[in-house]
Amino acid sequence: MTELRESFESAADGYDAARPAYPEALFDDLVDLARLEPRARLLEIGCGTGNATRPLAERGFEILCVELGQRLAVHARANLEGFPVAIEVSPFENWNGGAGFDLVYSANAWHWLDPELRFRKAHALLRPNGRLAIWGANHAFPQGFDPFFTEIQEVYDEIGECDDGAWPPPPPDEAPDERAAIQASGLFGEVEVRRYLWELRYTADEYIALLDTFSGHLVMKPEARAHLYAEIRRRLGSREDPSVHRHWSSILHVARALPSVANHTCVASNERRTGL
Repeated sequence: MTELRESFESAADGYDAARPAYPEALFDDLVDLARLEPRARLLEIGCGTGNATRPLAERGFEILCVELGQRLAVHARANLEGFPVAIEVSPFENWNGGAGFDLVYSANAWHWLDPELRFRKAHALLRPNGRLAIWGANHAFPQGFDPFFTEIQEVYDEIGECDDGAWPPPPPDEAPDERAAIQASGLFGEVEVRRYLWELRYTADEYIALLDTFSGHLVMKPEARAHLYAEIRRRLGSREDPSVHRHWSSILHVARALPSVANHTCVASNERRTGL
């Protein structure tokens, strides 16, 4: 887990170039659901190169980012120059740099955090009735998705990198959300969920550049990765249109922090059950 979490630092340059932007509608909904007022104070966990930071900075919010990777933070500072954004390099679990935020949010990084700490720490950093927002960017398989992704599975199987789940994965409107986990923390309520789906076209080189930003591909054995990438180029090169169409999906969750007194009771109860 630690190796995968830290692998993105080695791909900082490619990450900045290859990772897709999130839909503008997601940020509009986030501002609305989190009830953000002008000049609200935001804390972002795991800003990467600033992909989910800039759209909120452009809306006038003051943002403090906590980023694990030094090289990723360098890219983020360059991308966010001139905006009211500060970036501190630290694991979120060890960071102690303030509280009273209107929104704590994490885009595509929440799942890397310590599951026994993340909700409690996020709650402690929020003002009363502040909001927590989490979302990711996942490969989606709606009806009629590009058959290339079924064909390439045989290569993943061949190199021992097959997915244990069913194929194809559930369509995006059936993908599970995190509502139950947020509510089970005992720290957040009024969970709102919104879903987004979009499609991007990639040439073989562009798609391989994208894969080079995914943790599983970054830690793959070099010979296996070379074989996979050669097959991607060969298969896409044989198409009349030598490209692939990949669908992306995001599930936005926005939840209100419950009052502290009630939360202390819930946390104590959770700790007794889990033996923390």
